[in-house]
Amino acid sequence: MSAPFACFLFDNGSFRADSTRSLRALAARLGGRLGHPVRAVSLLHSTRVPASELDGEPAQLLEPALDAWFAVEPNGRALLSPLFFGPSGALVDYVPERLAALAQRHPAARAFLAEPLVLPDEEPNELLAILADRVRATMAEKGWQRPRVALCDHGTPLPAVTVVRDRLAAGLARVLGDEVAGVAACSMERREGPEFAFNEPLLETLLTTPPFKMADVVVALQFLSPGRHAGPGGDVAEICSRAEAARSGLRTAMTAPIADDARLVELLARRIERAGGLMAASVDGPS
Repeated sequence: MSAPFACFLFDNGSFRADSTRSLRALAARLGGRLGHPVRAVSLLHSTRVPASELDGEPAQLLEPALDAWFAVEPNGRALLSPLFFGPSGALVDYVPERLAALAQRHPAARAFLAEPLVLPDEEPNELLAILADRVRATMAEKGWQRPRVALCDHGTPLPAVTVVRDRLAAGLARVLGDEVAGVAACSMERREGPEFAFNEPLLETLLTTPPFKMADVVVALQFLSPGRHAGPGGDVAEICSRAEAARSGLRTAMTAPIADDARLVELLARRIERAGGLMAASVDGPS
């Protein structure tokens, strides 16, 4: 007999209600695609958002949500789908540590962590198509011909995450081709110290550098949901506003985050189905 299971879609978390609402909408679409409910949870931060800003339903964090599930189903299984582009510190360190703690409290339960969106041995075709279409939509909205494109991620302490950024930027340049004047990768921010220089260039630096500083620049957001960084009036928008104020020849426009794209649902479904195969093998196979 198959063990009962629950599916959780999790992000890093945000102090902004828009981010949790975006996550919940994506989880609902993913649940419809899978034919099984998907619960939207975050690793941190989101429980600080007042429930009144979330239609009266408080945000949930991953570990307490898993604790509650395993308390009801001591032999239960949990499929965890990370809403992360690459192998961030949350997936490499934080989540495994929390799952180890959960295993101590619920020894008969099992949790299975799906892979992130970009894998080393797989072309990120869905993501490239989404990002390219976001750039095209922004170009059309602004009436721009052959702008420059800055693919901007958050910034990271882990080089492997910047490798993902750079792969996406190179792929985006291939997909867009002559539609744009060029594509460059950049980050919103970085930690101090030469050991974190792999994040360079920062967006604020790129926008001061020829030929970007005197061009129409589409800032392609490598962000999944709106929030403090990628939302209206967020950090990226402020960086662009300051750069434009300092350079009369510069015009910038940001793309929208990508969590509302149907192609992302298909990619997440593929990741979950692969993790589900591992879950099924653990249930049906020898212990």
